[in-house]
Amino acid sequence: MHGPLSPLVENYLRETGFWHVATVGRGCKLDPKLISALIERWRPKTHTFHLPCGECTITLEDVNLQLGLPVDGYAVTGSVQSGDWGAVCYELLGAILENINGGRLEMGWLQDTFLEPDDDSTELEKIRYARAYILQIIGGYLMSDLSRNLVHLRWLLKLVDFRAAGEFS
Repeated sequence: MHGPLSPLVENYLRETGFWHVATVGRGCKLDPKLISALIERWRPKTHTFHLPCGECTITLEDVNLQLGLPVDGYAVTGSVQSGDWGAVCYELLGAILENINGGRLEMGWLQDTFLEPDDDSTELEKIRYARAYILQIIGGYLMSDLSRNLVHLRWLLKLVDFRAAGEFS
């Protein structure tokens, strides 16, 4: 996820609503320690960050203005269970990580496995790359855990149909 983004997947990222957030992350060095510090200070019960200077919250308007993500579509809610995360991974990405830890993939595996498409890539390869790229955005910036090394495959299930994914908040 470094350097200029391939125009070959731009349409897919636009269709899902992730184009702007993909371009915001490009050329911008994110500090993993700062992100981890914010994650540690997040209080889910009150939806606030507890900082030394007081409490702070992020509004949906902040998300919309800064990341360009839609906030007025269908909410992504509920839990997702799968009997076979490997099958989900293979069907939607075309590859399987040997060790899927509780439905979570390693971010490094995504980056190493899905190389940026070129002019000779098939549409299916471009779609799979776009899905892997969006998973990296979700696991790295939007829904990261403290390790910033794992992303849950439940997000991949929302990327079956790019047009439908673009309807979510």
